[in-house]
Amino acid sequence: MAYWLLKSEPAVYSWQQLLIDGRTCWDGVRNPQALGYLRAMALADLALFYHSNTGREIVGICRVVRTWYTPPGAPDRGPGMVDVEPVRPLAQAVNLATIRATPDLQGLALIRQVRLSVLPVAPEHWQVLLRLARTEQ
Repeated sequence: MAYWLLKSEPAVYSWQQLLIDGRTCWDGVRNPQALGYLRAMALADLALFYHSNTGREIVGICRVVRTWYTPPGAPDRGPGMVDVEPVRPLAQAVNLATIRATPDLQGLALIRQVRLSVLPVAPEHWQVLLRLARTEQ
């Protein structure tokens, strides 16, 4: 199993909306590196849901329930998507300031590649983030 971080502006698509919807396609990604990360996702991989711009905090955990696909008629290597469903909210949101101030998270992709909307999370970083969130896997 791999771990990921998915970023969304709450005004565009929030954690609360994912809870209401129960499942959504994760689309709208245009950056080639972020698209590569989407393509690499496997069924049952887990992802942290991060509210970007407003809030700048990790608020929940979601699961990949459909791997990479492209809409009908779209080019195979063009923009595509995966589907995710909510697993659970975090007991405590983890904000960007806390992440940056935590020594064990200094190699986290969220800190190094701030503009990407899809990022890998190393297993050791995943555990630190869950501990900060007071949430069990």
